[in-house]
Amino acid sequence: MDRILSRFWRRLRTDFPFATLSLMGLFGILGVSPFIIYRALEGNYLIAIADTLMVLATVSAIVYAWVTHDTAKAGIFLLCIFTLVALLVAITIGLDAVFWIYPLILANFFLAEPRVALVATLALLMTLTGYSLLEPGLLFENPRQLASFLVTSLMAGALTYIFASRSRTQREQLETLAIQDPLTGARNRRAMNQDLQLASARQKRQKQPQALMVMDLDHFKQINDRFGHPAGDQVLVDFVSLVKRCTRSSDMLYRFGGEEFLLLLPDTDQQGLQQAAQNLQRRVRQQLVGPGGTVTVSIGGALLRTDEHWNSWLQRADKCLYQAKGSGRDCIILDCEPTGTDSVAAAPHA
Repeated sequence: MDRILSRFWRRLRTDFPFATLSLMGLFGILGVSPFIIYRALEGNYLIAIADTLMVLATVSAIVYAWVTHDTAKAGIFLLCIFTLVALLVAITIGLDAVFWIYPLILANFFLAEPRVALVATLALLMTLTGYSLLEPGLLFENPRQLASFLVTSLMAGALTYIFASRSRTQREQLETLAIQDPLTGARNRRAMNQDLQLASARQKRQKQPQALMVMDLDHFKQINDRFGHPAGDQVLVDFVSLVKRCTRSSDMLYRFGGEEFLLLLPDTDQQGLQQAAQNLQRRVRQQLVGPGGTVTVSIGGALLRTDEHWNSWLQRADKCLYQAKGSGRDCIILDCEPTGTDSVAAAPHA
């Protein structure tokens, strides 16, 4: 239990979307739970049941986000549940329940992407307006009350939309800066460690094969020494551009060191890893040209073994890279053994 609580607390501190979802869910539970008892004592069992279902749905959404890391779907699910329950309560109870619409509008923009929250808010207001016009006096006493409610709700929605959109844009920019190599645009080592952990967890959960390649540009130091660091930087930028052009959109490239890069290949078996490595080796040899001529790459790779720690997986691929460099460079060596027998398969030059 202590371990689970520790992981949950660490997730709250490091995963902003999950933290937002959890805190909004907690506020919703604390705010609604007393009214479940109150409605039941009043004899209003329909609303008590609706509120209970909302609390259970909130707990389920948080658990789903915790297990799957998919906070977007969990947030949309909660947005729909909160909106439907608020609509039901307002229609059933009347004006006293309308005050819950304002915190709901704010909550929606924290739970889901701003455009989704805006659509949900407009749909809710249109539904309440239509009901009020069809059943005069049941929800609002007069048209003036309805107009005041619409104006204040739209203002709250518009201001929250602006704030949420701006905050989301700034957060995405900060997250990009935190995980991106400023020179090449590849993902950095911090992102690499996180993604390798996720790949290991994905293999355990979904049984999908995971592969990675560690790549080193051959004799790169000579480029810097002979032509200067700006020329070397351009080679690195060109290399990253080339790798992105000849790999899948699901493959993720990281700058591992100075001239070392790592390529994570989800859902890739032994044959796919060999083909990807040979294709990349050939494309680099044909298309990557530095100030001193053709640039080549040495490649080491490994498949993730069952129940293997991601760090061990990385070490095996890195070991293959150093064997490739020691074999004359412009070489591919892959560790595709399903067990821990340290058997290494060498791919021939293309």
